[in-house]
Amino acid sequence: VQLQASGGGLVQAGGSLRLSCAAYGTFISYNMGWFRQAPGKEREFLAAINWSGGDTHYADSVKGRFTISRDNAKKMVYLQIIRLKPEDTAVYYCAADWVASGFPKNEGYAYWGQGTLVTVSS
Repeated sequence: VQLQASGGGLVQAGGSLRLSCAAYGTFISYNMGWFRQAPGKEREFLAAINWSGGDTHYADSVKGRFTISRDNAKKMVYLQIIRLKPEDTAVYYCAADWVASGFPKNEGYAYWGQGTLVTVSS
């Protein structure tokens, strides 16, 4: 599967943003995740959603502000972010992993998109 993330940009603190990730290939075979990497920091797990969309999992640091969802008919996965903070500034990546690998997973995803940059101004 190939993944393409989009929706990043420059946003003021306190604002909202929805990131999108388009999948090309068989989508329903994969659990999906969102990650981010800020400058000078390691990649960070944010959220995961299982193949059906019926189960989600979040990093404690983003619970309540981040919402992951998917539309299997459109082969899309989304990450809604509210109350953006300057520390949310990062490149955001979507990732896919085989359903058989188990859920949830915070690492070890098989396929990655190219990332979309989110910059939050104070």
